[in-house]
Amino acid sequence: METVLTVVALLVLLCLGLGVYATVKVVGAAKRTVDRTVAQARRTVEDHTLRAKSYGRPGPAGEIAQLRLALRTSMRATQDALHSGVVQDESLKESLGLFERLSTHGQELDGILRRLESEPDRSTLAARLPELRTRTERITASADSLRWAVRDRAGRFADDDLDSLSAQIDIETGALRHWTRTGDPGAPWPETQTNAGGDRPPAAGSDRPDPVAPHAITPPGPRPVHPWQRKPRPETTA
Repeated sequence: METVLTVVALLVLLCLGLGVYATVKVVGAAKRTVDRTVAQARRTVEDHTLRAKSYGRPGPAGEIAQLRLALRTSMRATQDALHSGVVQDESLKESLGLFERLSTHGQELDGILRRLESEPDRSTLAARLPELRTRTERITASADSLRWAVRDRAGRFADDDLDSLSAQIDIETGALRHWTRTGDPGAPWPETQTNAGGDRPPAAGSDRPDPVAPHAITPPGPRPVHPWQRKPRPETTA
C-alpha cells in the first residue's frame, strides 16, 4: 500500500512539474513576442519622428536626423537580408559575424547622433557634421555592399537552378516527342504451344500427319499364350 501511495505521489509531482515547465515556456514565448512587438513599434515611431525632423528642421539639426535615418534604414535592411539568407545558406555565417562587428560601430554612431539632436549650439553641430557624415557614409556603404552581395549570391543560385531545370525539361521534352518505334512492326506473333512438349499444331490445309503425334487407334498386338492352353493340332490331309 505504501508503495502505491509513493508511486501516486511521484506521478502527481511529475504532472505538477510538467505543468509548471509548460507554463514558464508559454509565458516566456509570450513575453518575447510582446517585446518584439513593442521594439518594432518603437522603431517605427522613431523612424517616423526622424523623417519628420529631417524635413521639418533646417540646418544641422535636420541633417543629423537624416544621417540617423539613413544609418538605421541601411543597417536594418542588411540585418534582415543576412538573417533570412543564413537559414538557406550556412556559408553566410561569416558574413553575419562581420555584420555584427559593423553593427557595433553603427550603434555607437547612432548614439552619438541621438545625443546631438538636442544640442542647442548649432556652430558645434556644424563643425562636427563633416566627420559624422563621413563616418555614416562609410558604415552605410559597407552595410549596403554586404547586403547586395548576399542578394546577388541568392539570385545567382536561383539562376543556376533555373538553368539546370530548363536543361532537364528540354531533354525530357525531346524524349517525349521521339515517338518512333524501335521494334519491327511487321514481325509475326510467336506461335503458341499446344502441349508441354513444345508440339505445334499442324498448319491449316496440310494433309501430312504429325509423325510425333500418337495414333488415335492402336492396332491389337499378339495375344499371350498361357501354359495351360493346348497347342493347336495341325490339320491332317486326306
